[in-house]
Amino acid sequence: RPVRRAAFLPALLAALLLAAEPAAAHHVGAWSPRDNEISANFKQVKFSIQAGRFDVAHRLYQDGALRRELRARTATLPPGLDERITGALARGDGRAAEDWLMVFFAALVRELALEAGRQVSAAGESAEARAAAARRFLEAIWRYYNLVDFAVTQRDARAATTVRLAFDEAETLAKGPAPERLREPLGRIAQALAGVIEASVQTRRES
Repeated sequence: RPVRRAAFLPALLAALLLAAEPAAAHHVGAWSPRDNEISANFKQVKFSIQAGRFDVAHRLYQDGALRRELRARTATLPPGLDERITGALARGDGRAAEDWLMVFFAALVRELALEAGRQVSAAGESAEARAAAARRFLEAIWRYYNLVDFAVTQRDARAATTVRLAFDEAETLAKGPAPERLREPLGRIAQALAGVIEASVQTRRES
């Protein structure tokens, strides 16, 4: 586990920097962050699936930023996720492809939440620096979770509500003087999504 996490952190931080945008006041569910190349590629793939253009969806996934990001994070993802997405697109199974893509983004958000929790409690950093890091992580978390909130809600409405409420709480705490308090709501986000991932993988393997 320590070796895998060490290998994962550079990709995680690169994605965070790519995703970061200036924070904006909002209420959860009423605001969508700007796309980066990963979220934009996901939307292209999803729209192509919904239009029944699986050849286009397959090409967009094979050549896009989404797959590059997924393959860079293989050590932290359910085994064979890239192959499952590719196979679903190749055979025109849109439901399976969207389910596995949801698993990827849920796993990505889970890892971001866990890393954010570690950083807000980091020794040797000022409260201001830790709060600023938390806001950048929260921006990235919402960018990616927002893509699959509907799918997560369909899978587990309670987990989706937990994520939204915990995010709202964390965002409020990030404006206060004690950023270490974010660790608890960030942990709830990670725990809720871990359950969604486990249940989704199990269901798909049995189907």
